[in-house]
Amino acid sequence: MHIPENYLSPQTCAVMTAVMIPVWVHAVKKIKVEIPKSKMPLMGVAAAFSFVAMMFNVPLPGGTTGHAVGGTLIALLLGPNAACISVTIALLIQALLFGDGGILAFGANCFNMAFVLPYLGYAIYSLIRSRTSSEKGRLVAAGVGSYIGINAAAFCAAVEFGIQPALFHTASGQALYCPYGLNIAIPAMMLGHLTIAGIVEVIFTVAVLAYVLRTSPGILPDASHEQTAKKAGVKPLAILLVALICAVPLGLLATGTAWGEWGADEIASVVSGGKALGYTPAGMTQGFSLEALLPDYSIAGLPDAVGYILSALIGVLLLIIIFRIIAASMKETVDFHKKKVSGASAD
Repeated sequence: MHIPENYLSPQTCAVMTAVMIPVWVHAVKKIKVEIPKSKMPLMGVAAAFSFVAMMFNVPLPGGTTGHAVGGTLIALLLGPNAACISVTIALLIQALLFGDGGILAFGANCFNMAFVLPYLGYAIYSLIRSRTSSEKGRLVAAGVGSYIGINAAAFCAAVEFGIQPALFHTASGQALYCPYGLNIAIPAMMLGHLTIAGIVEVIFTVAVLAYVLRTSPGILPDASHEQTAKKAGVKPLAILLVALICAVPLGLLATGTAWGEWGADEIASVVSGGKALGYTPAGMTQGFSLEALLPDYSIAGLPDAVGYILSALIGVLLLIIIFRIIAASMKETVDFHKKKVSGASAD
């Protein structure tokens, strides 16, 4: 679902980034109110779960691959605004360091995976959760919300892909960017996500949430005072995260490329919609490119599995460090907010 560089026109990328700016501003403002300084490092851990989840590729129908995102899961643990920023920073590290997702397409990728997915997934979860108070009902709500969230994100990506050939093409009709119209992009993206990737997202979300409910329920937004006092530690989450990092080479077992993520050197021969494209769109050969430091989560000279584990470790550590730095800079803002609330209560 990571849209690569030059699959979307610069105009489309600019529009999607412009759409995301007020979303980011809103989310940051809300986080200053909703997330105390002490919980900010937990956002780094949550972002790390999303980062690692996206490394577990699974085979999809048609010979492509897909992965979970974990956006709804973070929204359940910390709220949708925290999920938006957590996934955004995870996507930024993936794009800059590992070449997973385009720099120009960053706004579009964030719109799909850091906005549509967590906010819609959380809204569906909240709707179902309001009608049941049982733990089983919570898990069902999480599963339904995560399934709808990731499929809505995939649909948005499919539309962004699919409108390109109609809007941006040469005089002879050849697409300048993504060459597949809505009639191909939507079925291709949705088939894999409705059948496999959506189920993987459900399994990941429900499994991790069930683990949190059993080991650290105190970190949940609706935790009781007793749960918060006794079971609010992040050690169980750290243990699970380490286990997932060690298991990421399983993501290498899925062969093929995610739909819409082919390189410019291979797209001409890719068979999609029953036939090979036969040409390389000009925007892909002449567009923007940035050499990633660790492309495709690999490290030169090391076996793929070792490079994959080290890449996961690097990404996770960066996310945790970034959010700890953010937490360190929040002191005055959070203290001011607390004083403001205390003052209002005294009045």
